[in-house]
Amino acid sequence: MILCVAHIKGGVGKTLVATSVAAVLAQRGRDVLLIDADDQGSAATFAEIRADAPGAAAYATVQLYGAAIRQQMKALREKYAEIVIDVGGRDTGSLRAALTVADRVAIPFVPRSVDLWAGAKIAELVSEARDLNEALRAYSFLNMADAQGHDNADAFAALRDMPGIAPLPLAIVRRKAFPNAFSGGLCVTEQAPRDAKAVEELLSVVDALYAQEVGDDYQDGAGPRRRGPAR
Repeated sequence: MILCVAHIKGGVGKTLVATSVAAVLAQRGRDVLLIDADDQGSAATFAEIRADAPGAAAYATVQLYGAAIRQQMKALREKYAEIVIDVGGRDTGSLRAALTVADRVAIPFVPRSVDLWAGAKIAELVSEARDLNEALRAYSFLNMADAQGHDNADAFAALRDMPGIAPLPLAIVRRKAFPNAFSGGLCVTEQAPRDAKAVEELLSVVDALYAQEVGDDYQDGAGPRRRGPAR
């Protein structure tokens, strides 16, 4: 499967999510390729650090941009069981190309109004991509969320109003474990000692994104059939 982790706004934790998803899949024995399609190259830098990190599950990383993503995807799809694409936080040719080849797109949102306002634009890009990629499924979830308070619930309500993007009622909370692991080239599932809550939150999102059918809680690409709990 090809998963694109995308947004048109920076600072929502896309690269950390993309690298974490790739690491979890590699830990599960999958043959994984992470494509760094962000010209900042953060995922590629992470891969260099990760190469020397003890206990890190192995996966491949390449840098591809723009039309090259579409041009090379057929060959890459045949070689790797799982492909994760990390694109930059703005409307770029790389983002648009990735949406035309992905099976699913994961869109992390920080529960703040300025970040949620970007939802209309990313929903528009997903809709445009479906003209070429009818099978594209889009999912949103909260990232760097608050551990408590009303902001998460308000943000989940906003996610439910985004057309064509199904909200996962899941939140990855802002925890020190995530940047601490990332700075050492690791995922929180590989870090010792483990932060059990961080691991649980990450795995819940990965499992939802990679479910064959994303359950009765969601209607793929069109919003939830019933509301899930807000954390």
